[in-house]
Amino acid sequence: MLDTLIPLAVDGLASAALIFFVAVGLTLVFSVLRVLNVAHGSFYAIGAYVAASIGLWIASAGLNPWLSFPALVFSAAIVAALFGPLVERCLMRWTYGKSEAIQILVTFGLFLILEDLQRIVFGVRSLAEDTPMQLLGSTQIGDVVYLNYQLLLIGLAVIVVVGLRIMLTKTRIGRLVTAVVADREMAQSIGINTNRVFILSFTLGVFLAALGGALATPTAGAAPGLGAETMVLAFAVAAIGGLGQIEGAALAAIIVGLARVLAIYFAPSLDAVAPYIVMLVVLLVRPYGLFGQAATRRI
Repeated sequence: MLDTLIPLAVDGLASAALIFFVAVGLTLVFSVLRVLNVAHGSFYAIGAYVAASIGLWIASAGLNPWLSFPALVFSAAIVAALFGPLVERCLMRWTYGKSEAIQILVTFGLFLILEDLQRIVFGVRSLAEDTPMQLLGSTQIGDVVYLNYQLLLIGLAVIVVVGLRIMLTKTRIGRLVTAVVADREMAQSIGINTNRVFILSFTLGVFLAALGGALATPTAGAAPGLGAETMVLAFAVAAIGGLGQIEGAALAAIIVGLARVLAIYFAPSLDAVAPYIVMLVVLLVRPYGLFGQAATRRI
């Protein structure tokens, strides 16, 4: 029995880790900027393509293959540096305080632009680069073989959860972010530069999404349509956990990851819809998500 359950749990947690990086970036952006960013999945896809391209260049240049590990983080940093401040200043800033419908339309337009940009730069072919997974190899416990790269993903997700919580509660920038989330107008009145907080928060959200895409490259590669698929899944996870809730995103990602793996194992035909069945059940019981709470809306 354990020989079946443990591999399923490891696969589910590894899948949850990749989903979590995207969902927590989405929920961070929403909690600070109060914008539903439909284009968030595109940053995941671009991160995957950049990581695959850099990894393939390292291999073709004959460089040390272990450089492929820092290249994954470097790829996410490149995407965040290029798109984070630019998109926040030139586009997101004009949606603050607007209705959700306007925010969705604007960010959906951004999603279409980024999808076309992705095709222009990387083409329509798939890219695969699995050097990090090969370098780490596998571990056999009993009759079960585990990919060490999957265990690494789980560990990185735990580090991100703890790191975000420490940043928000123990650092100056974290306290500024918390103040802006609690009351934007009050934060401005006491001299907090909210525009800077918005740029930093949005850029961090882009980095987390791109990091998820980069880390997924060794196991899944990069392919056209990846952004749209990830975007829908990230919204499902964020809705289950509660928009704006970091711990909620982590728990929801675990639930969705395990649901997908169990569906693949017991009912393969339900693989694609399993996360949304979970979302439907949770929202019927708790409309604001597992960690979300009803709040008064200022008019």
